[in-house]
Amino acid sequence: MPVDVLVTGGGTGGHVYPALALAEELTRRGRTVRFVGSQRGLEATAVPAAGFEIDLLPGRGLQRRLTLANVGVLVGALVAFARAFRIVGRERPSVVVGVGGYASLPCVVAARLRRRPVVVHEQNAAPGLANRVAVRLGARAAVSLPGTPLAGAVLIGNPVRRVIAEVVRRPDPDRPTVLAFGGSLGARRINEAVVGLADAWRDRDDLAVRHVSGRRDHSDVEASLAAARRPGDRLRYELVAYEEHMEHAYATATVAVCRAGAVTVAELAAVGLPAVLVPLPGAPGDHQTRNAAVMADGGAAVMVPDTECTPERLATELSALLADAARLDRMSAAARSLARPDAAARLADLVEDAAA
Repeated sequence: MPVDVLVTGGGTGGHVYPALALAEELTRRGRTVRFVGSQRGLEATAVPAAGFEIDLLPGRGLQRRLTLANVGVLVGALVAFARAFRIVGRERPSVVVGVGGYASLPCVVAARLRRRPVVVHEQNAAPGLANRVAVRLGARAAVSLPGTPLAGAVLIGNPVRRVIAEVVRRPDPDRPTVLAFGGSLGARRINEAVVGLADAWRDRDDLAVRHVSGRRDHSDVEASLAAARRPGDRLRYELVAYEEHMEHAYATATVAVCRAGAVTVAELAAVGLPAVLVPLPGAPGDHQTRNAAVMADGGAAVMVPDTECTPERLATELSALLADAARLDRMSAAARSLARPDAAARLADLVEDAAA
């Protein structure tokens, strides 16, 4: 089947899930969509699971220091570009959409060489290399946050998957649930602090913790939790490595503890979930701190620096929130006011306009 739109990029959920939200919207409009991603990225499994076909490129990103490993990276990049050039020639898409990440760069360059229009979407405040290069080559740009430095960019927000956008929250008023997560791999600082809640709150039967540790650290977190628990603990504490259906977790959560990636912040806003945000230190351009500040300044979240995310600080912040239902209601309303529910539709409009 001829491809109308070739979506390229990925690596992490921050790139993959907005791309899937766009693909859902374009498919709803009758467009055919195919993906190009990285063999090492989340898209290798998430895209087929969502029902879309994908071509996978080899290789990985450059390390930010002098190392022999970068020689292999450059060889892989050449192979990836050659494959991307063939894929764009084979599919002859009406438009190529880059969402950032390793696989995006060879595809958007190949598209421009083959004279195909390109649209890029930047999720974060600090644009990635692939999107910066694409814009210099003439791609149209859409951004999620105001002030993102991409020439001629249109502010549309961050697309959210329909299954998330349609969440109706129904937290249990008699037993509030703290939902803690740190992305598909996890976040060590958050994991350590949340496990500490098992000790601080062991005598509480008036709340629950749902802890998504991430696959990378799950065995360590599981061992730490087992060491912290005691016979007779009353706290309901659920630990899982990965949450396949975040829509269910969002629906039952009272408050979240998480990083402040672009997708996470967009989803929190879409579902109206109050949060304690712990930005990832060292993120490119410190974009997670900026994301968290937008939510905190808007009254939708509390921001805690990574170095201050201890069990004691977390227990203090969460206890204050859980004891004030009116404040949680205000935070929920504030989060929704920051959402851009039409982001996927607006990005699809831009893509269709570029393809015309």
